[in-house]
Amino acid sequence: MARAVRDVRVDDRPSLDELARRLEAGGGFSAKGVADGVDLLTRMLADPEMTVFLSFPADIVATGTRGVLASLVDAGHVDAVVTTCGTLDHDLARSFRPYYHGAWDLDDRALHRRRLYRLGNLVIPEANYGTLIERKMQALLRRLWRQGVRSLSTQDLARAIGETIPERARTSLLRAAFRRNVPVFVPGPLDGAVGSQLWLFWQDHRELTLDLFSDEQALSDLVFGARRAGALLVGGGISKHHTIWWNQFRGGLDAAVYITTAVEWDGSLSGARTREAISWGKLKPSARHVTVEGDATLLLPFMVGAALQRLRRAARA
Repeated sequence: MARAVRDVRVDDRPSLDELARRLEAGGGFSAKGVADGVDLLTRMLADPEMTVFLSFPADIVATGTRGVLASLVDAGHVDAVVTTCGTLDHDLARSFRPYYHGAWDLDDRALHRRRLYRLGNLVIPEANYGTLIERKMQALLRRLWRQGVRSLSTQDLARAIGETIPERARTSLLRAAFRRNVPVFVPGPLDGAVGSQLWLFWQDHRELTLDLFSDEQALSDLVFGARRAGALLVGGGISKHHTIWWNQFRGGLDAAVYITTAVEWDGSLSGARTREAISWGKLKPSARHVTVEGDATLLLPFMVGAALQRLRRAARA
């Protein structure tokens, strides 16, 4: 028998977990997808035999959502991170200098004259980004060179950066990954400020190489060693694709939660819903999966918060 739609109450100050349950009962449009996403995410994180991949692009690391990503890693819920070079940039920069609130309609010409970058409705002083990253990365690369390092995989690079970030930077993703020994893979390592610093250092140190094959070997070991594999895919692009691409070689993911704002009708990977991945073998036909439409900076804190509350409640039961 069909279930009746129930009205959602918020006047009694429900917890995030309870609100997610009420959205499921309310059954309205995107709200149902959010509720289903919380349920599946909770199941993935609660499964001790599931290898969990977390993928996302760099832009959300420039926002407070970085703290949500870091908390997932720091709590031991993530086995591997797949992301873009800008994540290294923003996480390193924000561990030492702040970014600021701005607005979508600021005068970009005026910002350029003042050496201020606009990222959506955020403002980043050049000195807090490019100048800082150059100083930190060149010092790190010189130290690694003196130690005899001549080859770096991206997981090596991310770990080395995480090690240099002070422990007081509790919301640093790379520091959390270093602390928990979680590999961070960057399949496009030159597309960002850190990548440019690698190239700059290479000008005078031509023996330095990037070993991307060892990254792929490590991903292969994770994929084929997984009893079950699940992914929390935030946004699309190379980080999403690299995650689902590798998992096709084991017959596909067993579970996937995908958060996106991209449209499906342009044929892009970012717009592709999880069901499309089944045809490629990147998601098993038997897999549980859900695509949630909406801004990750809004949805991810709510969904992760609700899932963690649900896990804590189950642990106490």
